[in-house]
Amino acid sequence: MSEPSLPELEAERERLYAQLSEVGDFRRGSVSENYRKCGKPNCACAQLGHPGHGPRFLWTRTVRGEKTRGRQLAASEVEKVRGELAAYREFASLAERIVEVNEAICEARPAGGTDAPSAPEGEKGGSATRSPGRKRLR
Repeated sequence: MSEPSLPELEAERERLYAQLSEVGDFRRGSVSENYRKCGKPNCACAQLGHPGHGPRFLWTRTVRGEKTRGRQLAASEVEKVRGELAAYREFASLAERIVEVNEAICEARPAGGTDAPSAPEGEKGGSATRSPGRKRLR
């Protein structure tokens, strides 16, 4: 099978953008269902084989630069949050596909195109000039 043409790739990217705009509300993380024992010796949960009090639902997610954060969910929130988590998985999948298609577009676009300037063949890009008062770290 042949590689898709540039117009086909651009059409695919537009289709993916349209799908992305329809994802709706989403959030990262996961929902866990937990049971716990209260520790009171006379409580039913202290009996052998009793699962404990619950279920309690906890939404957890990792926040960049911080530890994992969690919030207990009311029973009425659980299905809503699970739907939002599913929407996030769809968002992440579409975003990854968009990146793949964009990379293919970059490879398919001719080097002399108007979209992105490039360095002449064999030359390195180099860096911008340092501002006058900054010392170079070694």
